[in-house]
Amino acid sequence: MPIQQGEDWGESGGLGADGVLVSSDAEARSVIEEARRASRPLPELGLLGGDLCRTLGGRGDAEAIRSPEAWRFAVDLGAVLLDGRLFWFCAHLAARRKGWAGEALVAMNAAWWGSWNLGPKAHPGDGLLDVSHGRLSVRDRLRALRRVGTGDHLPHPQIRYRRTGAVQVELERPLMVELDGQPVQKASNLSIRVEPAALIVVV
Repeated sequence: MPIQQGEDWGESGGLGADGVLVSSDAEARSVIEEARRASRPLPELGLLGGDLCRTLGGRGDAEAIRSPEAWRFAVDLGAVLLDGRLFWFCAHLAARRKGWAGEALVAMNAAWWGSWNLGPKAHPGDGLLDVSHGRLSVRDRLRALRRVGTGDHLPHPQIRYRRTGAVQVELERPLMVELDGQPVQKASNLSIRVEPAALIVVV
């Protein structure tokens, strides 16, 4: 179940014997996609790096992740239908052009997208995604770039921001969709939802 405001989250304990160490969000997504498409249970993941790891305060220490002093979290997964084809993501989704020109959309499960705090209120265990969708002028993009490292780019009059468990978006034209930092395919119709507490990760 998603956590409620003020509740403790996570428990101490190391990665299980069958757990998988991953060094990036993209590597985590690959493991998740492989398991889901084979209709197998998702393995526990030990996070050595990536934006989800950073959001959870991970240090990237493989030995510590195996130890009883590690922390275990039940985190949400994002799922998206891209023009009818199903994919999953653990940290974030972005639909955009190069340089974020024109229309752009992000759905954040983690707070971070590289060095940018694109989901300043995002929590990977609350059953919600932080979704921002809009179109910024060149001047506004430059202003946002100066503030996005701290998450102060929101609120913005040209960005529709919402915290939601599901959203349907019809883009003006097909954009390349990136899942956990990897380009997947161009799409114009995105049906995005959360799978609450679907994955156990260890940091």
